[in-house]
Amino acid sequence: MATFTFTPHIGRLPTSSPSVPTSSSKQKLKFNSVTTTRVSLQASPPLLSDPFVIQLAETLEDSLPSSSSFSSPFPLQKLRESSAETLLSTPWPSRRDEPFRFTDVSFIKQSQIHPISNPPQSSELSSIPVETQFANLVIVDGHFVHSISNLTELPNGVYVGSLNDLSSDSVGKRVSEFVDGKFVGDLFWSINGVGAPDLTVVYVPAGCKVENPIHLRYYSISGGEEGSKELAVSNPRVLVLVENGGEIEIIEEFLSGSEGGGRYYWANPVLEVVIGSGGKVKHSYIQNQSLDAAHIKWTSVHQESTSAYELVEISTGGKLSRHNVHIKQLGPETTTELSTLHLSVGNQTQDLHSSLVLDHPRAYSRQLHKCIVANPQGQAVFDGNVKVNRYAQQTDAGQLTRSLLLEPRATVNVKPNLQIIADDVKCSHGAAISDLEETQLFYFQARGIDLETARKALIFSFGAEVIERLPSASVRKRVENHIKDLLNPTLERS
Repeated sequence: MATFTFTPHIGRLPTSSPSVPTSSSKQKLKFNSVTTTRVSLQASPPLLSDPFVIQLAETLEDSLPSSSSFSSPFPLQKLRESSAETLLSTPWPSRRDEPFRFTDVSFIKQSQIHPISNPPQSSELSSIPVETQFANLVIVDGHFVHSISNLTELPNGVYVGSLNDLSSDSVGKRVSEFVDGKFVGDLFWSINGVGAPDLTVVYVPAGCKVENPIHLRYYSISGGEEGSKELAVSNPRVLVLVENGGEIEIIEEFLSGSEGGGRYYWANPVLEVVIGSGGKVKHSYIQNQSLDAAHIKWTSVHQESTSAYELVEISTGGKLSRHNVHIKQLGPETTTELSTLHLSVGNQTQDLHSSLVLDHPRAYSRQLHKCIVANPQGQAVFDGNVKVNRYAQQTDAGQLTRSLLLEPRATVNVKPNLQIIADDVKCSHGAAISDLEETQLFYFQARGIDLETARKALIFSFGAEVIERLPSASVRKRVENHIKDLLNPTLERS
């Protein structure tokens, strides 16, 4: 019998304003130093320090170029310092921690983790195809690779590239305003902050509408073979800054660069999106990593008044795939739409933790989460939190999660969570977990359609509701074919 846990929660909570730690600044980070460092272990309660996390942070810092603390742009220095301070008091998560109750990350800790410190050699890039349809930026093992990127046809004022190559002082100052470490995510957010070798910037000036998508292609080419204990870790970090009235479509695609696809590595990316008043961002996120890899991603979005953010996510890869989405409303009349499809066809965990915080009036939000678990050892996790605070009056928020379990031992854990403090709102959420309906299968068979074809049609149509929301037709077609290739062997076995 399939296993599921459903934990709905609707509550009215007292207002609270979480405090954010501030930090001073010096130039050099060292976790094991007392006299020359901004942060020392003696300055933090020793009981809160996790030796494994401290050792990992030191390894990440040592992997950066020796002159990194002095030659890196100031925003990157600030990011590393604030992240280092956070790591001093952040333990490695376990199943006893509520956010990781259903997600086991112990296999990462038990591996021999080594950061990928150097950009890839030219000979290692031969397996990466050339993209000609869209302007595209290629990030390999966390490093921006200019030689195989195509950024020639961008509107005036739009910048896409490394922070190190940014020549505009005005844009640099704007970037510095948002790379300040004030938002604190979990441990993996801070690990990225310490270990990111560079910051990739996508900047859209006020009133500029970028007609064609910007394709961010992330490849992981380093990693051990199946069964290896060597775990290469990469920490790509991207900031998308859209000024007032700007519009852009971003396609993020994560792939394994090896031909076989069975590589053992850990990708730990972060994407920050800042949308000015009246701005619009369409964000497609496609995750197709190796089935032996760990993929833990953070997406943080800040929306000013009357701005719009639309996310369509398709996640199929990774032994462990977790996406943390945090969206903060900074002004009234925002629009937020989240559509996700997770597919687990092997011994995989597909995990989505989303948080939408509404603090201003007349927000509109919709979230649709779907998952298909097609393997007895497969698991899906959904923890979706929508918080409607006191001044977010006349908010219209809806959340729906639907899960399809195709094997008797398949597992899904869902926790839709709606917290309402405002009293003039329209909010709803719902959850459904099931196998294919026998009545639906009978409907097809009664019209002469065999059982296998009927099952395929129903499963594909279940996922198609999300896939059809991908804005790009070519990306949509490629995703459809990939989903069919993954599901066909499962359907034939059943």
